[in-house]
Amino acid sequence: MKAKPRVAIIGPGRLGSSLAIELSRAGYEVSELVSRGASSSRTVRRLARKLQARLSRPQAALLDAEVIWFCVPDREILPAARTLAGHGEWRGKAAFHSSGALTSAELGVLRRKGARVASVHPLMSFVRGVVPSLKGVPFALEGDPGALTVAARIVRRMGGTPFRIPAKSKVAYHAWGAFASPLMITLLVTAEQVAAAAGLRPRDARRKMLPILKQTLENYQRWSAAGAFSGPLVRGDAEILVKHLKSLRLIPDAKEVYLALSRAALRYLPVGQKRKLAKALRR
Repeated sequence: MKAKPRVAIIGPGRLGSSLAIELSRAGYEVSELVSRGASSSRTVRRLARKLQARLSRPQAALLDAEVIWFCVPDREILPAARTLAGHGEWRGKAAFHSSGALTSAELGVLRRKGARVASVHPLMSFVRGVVPSLKGVPFALEGDPGALTVAARIVRRMGGTPFRIPAKSKVAYHAWGAFASPLMITLLVTAEQVAAAAGLRPRDARRKMLPILKQTLENYQRWSAAGAFSGPLVRGDAEILVKHLKSLRLIPDAKEVYLALSRAALRYLPVGQKRKLAKALRR
């Protein structure tokens, strides 16, 4: 395969569109965007014009690129691969999907057609209206050796950091990513509910939380979890824990979140008066 193969993106949604833009910035030709809503999506049409890429529906996809990158939701990867397996010649091509939880086996139908396949997942959050830089972003790679070589080269040229992960570890890896972003957002929105009980509106709570959030992440980056840990658990202040729990009783789910995180702290982080704290958390 040539040093900078052409790439076709299957499913130019939030992830697929971001990858297409970053691939183009890295000097790759994105030759085709395959979208079920190709005729109706103004955003996808605009992206295709910007990249000078062909815009196709699955039934009419040419797939003449050397790399075919599936960026559809997890449940659609296997059906999409089956649909496109009959399009053209697959020998000599590399086919990727970007599921964090599923393995390259989802593309087995293309492997049987002669393609080298891999799962190539960026450990990054993709939301509407934001194209995050991929510089320094880890990409978890799993699959056929030939596809992994191609994927690692592409990731590095986009500024990412490729690393290999066994197929059996994919689900645990994806759960790790869930803790790092969506569940962290869940924690923050729960904090907003607690702030509301203290008389703050959500927008005001977000603004006032930002300084401590930023400092906490800086501390975590510099000193690791143990060095960044602070508050009543570090001090072994069981009486404060009891007061916290009483104040959270009327806030839906907040008490359960507090208990779960506090119990995790007792297991994984340096705390004082561990027995007293454990007793307080059993109330």
